[in-house]
Amino acid sequence: MENNHTFLYFAYGSNLLKERLQLKNPSATVHCVARLKDYKLVFGNHKGLASDRWHGGVATIEHSPGDEVWGVVWRMNMSDLESLDSQENVTLGAYSPVELSVKTKGQELNCRTYIMNSCVYAPPSPQYLQVIVMGAEQNGLPKDYQEKLRSIKTNMYEGPLPVMAELERARRRAKERAKHRSDA
Repeated sequence: MENNHTFLYFAYGSNLLKERLQLKNPSATVHCVARLKDYKLVFGNHKGLASDRWHGGVATIEHSPGDEVWGVVWRMNMSDLESLDSQENVTLGAYSPVELSVKTKGQELNCRTYIMNSCVYAPPSPQYLQVIVMGAEQNGLPKDYQEKLRSIKTNMYEGPLPVMAELERARRRAKERAKHRSDA
């Protein structure tokens, strides 16, 4: 934890994408890209219950000596902590918040992150994986890690996902704001 007003959050799934995280957590700003050693990225559902939001497995991490997970460290206001916990379904028991040490450019940072409880492995929907890949690109995660993400097998779900429309609107608004700033 940083100070009494902000905390560091290590994102490795859909919250890699700024527009996704900022839907409910407006204070989030990129602190740095970091690597979590001895863990691997896996997909599944809490107690095997598929996500209504994503129609497939969602990301979690599990201890795996020799592996690594890349992600983004976000600096967030303490006022967003409850919202982040809620997004990660902490009160429902789906995920537990944990403090982990991640490495970035020769320094270690203690960050909050989330690990799924009672994970039953399941492939992600193509849309969910796309959000993770877009976030990895947006934040310049290592190219070989981006390739690894792109190669993950999905469940081929093709139905509608309302959250994707919401993200698309947020991305359009962000582009328009950036355009207005460059025109000014």
